[in-house]
Amino acid sequence: MLITVLAFILTIGVLVVIHEYGHYRAAVACDVKVLRFSVGFGRVLWSRVRGETEFVVSALPLGGYVKMLDEREGAVDPAELHRAFNRKPLPQRAFVVAAGPLANLALAVLLYACVNWAGVSELRPWFAQPKADSLAAQAGLQSRDEIIALKPDGADGGDATEWYAVRSMNDLQWRLTQHALKGQDLVLRVQSKVKADEPAGGERLLHLKLSQISASEVDGELMSRIGLTGPYGEPIIRTVLDGGAAQKAGLRNGDRVLDVNGQAPTDVSHLLRIIRQSQDKGQALPMDMRIERSGQVLQLHVLPVMKQVEGQMLPRIDAALGGPAATVTVRYGLLDGMQRALVKTWDVSVLSLNMLGKMLVGQASLKNLSGPLTIADYAGQSVRLGWAYYVGFLALVSVSLGVLNLLPLPVLDGGHLMYYLFEGVTGRPVSERWLERLQRGGVAIMLVMMSLALYNDLARLMGAH
Repeated sequence: MLITVLAFILTIGVLVVIHEYGHYRAAVACDVKVLRFSVGFGRVLWSRVRGETEFVVSALPLGGYVKMLDEREGAVDPAELHRAFNRKPLPQRAFVVAAGPLANLALAVLLYACVNWAGVSELRPWFAQPKADSLAAQAGLQSRDEIIALKPDGADGGDATEWYAVRSMNDLQWRLTQHALKGQDLVLRVQSKVKADEPAGGERLLHLKLSQISASEVDGELMSRIGLTGPYGEPIIRTVLDGGAAQKAGLRNGDRVLDVNGQAPTDVSHLLRIIRQSQDKGQALPMDMRIERSGQVLQLHVLPVMKQVEGQMLPRIDAALGGPAATVTVRYGLLDGMQRALVKTWDVSVLSLNMLGKMLVGQASLKNLSGPLTIADYAGQSVRLGWAYYVGFLALVSVSLGVLNLLPLPVLDGGHLMYYLFEGVTGRPVSERWLERLQRGGVAIMLVMMSLALYNDLARLMGAH
C-alpha cells in the first residue's frame, strides 16, 4: 500500500511539474511576468521566492497552476502593463497555453526513448491453446504458436516492408488494440515452436477477424475476447502447497502432467481448464493423473477440493501450475529508439483521441475511462516490476495528460486555445458573458467525467468490471 501511495504521488508530482514548467518557460520566453508557480492547490506547505516568481508546494497534490500578471485578475502597475499576459499578441498567448500539454508529450517521447535504449524484459508472444470457438481458434492459432509479424488483412503484396514485426506480448496487445478499434482484420505470421528460443522453422499465415469485435468491446479484456489465454507454459506442477489435495495425492514439485482422465493437456492453461471442469453439480470429481517424474511415468489419483475463485466455486488441487513464461529483452539503438519513441507517442495520442471520440458517440465502452485510483494502482504495480516498467507507465500517463488538456473544453488548455481560434478568425475576443457560460459548462462536463472515472476505479477495485 505504501509503495502504491508513494508511486502515485511521484507520478502526479512529475507530470504536474513538467506540465506547469512548460507554461512557465513559455511565459518567460514571451516576457510575461510569472507571479507564482504552484504544485498542488489549497494551503501552502512550502514556498520560496526566486527572482520575481514564488514557487510553492500546496496541500492538495492533484494538479497545479502558473499565475501570471493579468489585468483580468487584478490591478496592474502601468509600468508593467507590457508584461501582462492579456496584453501579449495572440500567437504568444496561444504558445504559452499550448506549452503545458506539449511539455507532457515531449516528456513522453524522452521516457519512451529511455526505455527503448535501456531495454526491458517482456513476455514473448508465444501462446497457449486459445479458447475453443474464439476468434484466435477460428484463425487457426494453436498451442506453441509464436506470432512474429502482422499486417492489415487485404494489404497488397507480401514483401517484408509491409509487415510489422511483433517483438513482445505488450507489442502485440498494443497493435491488436489499434486495429480492433478500427474494425480491421489482420494477417498473422506465426511459427510453431517446441521451445521459444529454437531456430526459426516453417511459417503459417493466419487471418484474424478483428472486425467481429465491436469498438465497445475494446478494453482491458480484449486479449481474452480474442481468445488469447496467455503465454505458453509447460503443463508441470511448479509448487505443491502443504496439506493440499496435490500433496495428499503424491504430486511433487516439477512433475510433468502427461494426461488427466486420458486427456493430454497441451499447456498449463489447458491443464487448468481440465481441472476446473472436473466437477458435477457443484461437487469436485476425482481425477486419474498420469505424470512424468525423473524419467519415470506414474499414475496418481487426485481428488480436487471446491474453493472460491473470482466469485465462483471451482475445483482446485492446491498447487501452482506451469513453468516460467518465455521472455525477450526488447532494446533499440540511439536513433531507432528515439524514432520509435516519437512514433509511440503519436500512436498513443491518436489512439487516446480515437477512444475518447468513440466513447462520446457510444461506440466504445465508458469503462475505459480511468481515474486517480486506477493510476495509483498501476503506478504501484509498475514500480514493483522495475524502473523500466514504471518509466513506460509514466510516459503513457504523460501522453494521456497532454491529450486530455488539448481537448476543447473551456476549463482545459484546449478550451483557451479554442477561444484564441475564435479571436483569430473574428478579430475579437470571446465576450465575458460567453466566457462565464462556457466555463460553467466545462466545469459540469469535467465533474461528470471525473465522477464516471471514479466510479470505474471503484468498480475495478471491487471486481465489478
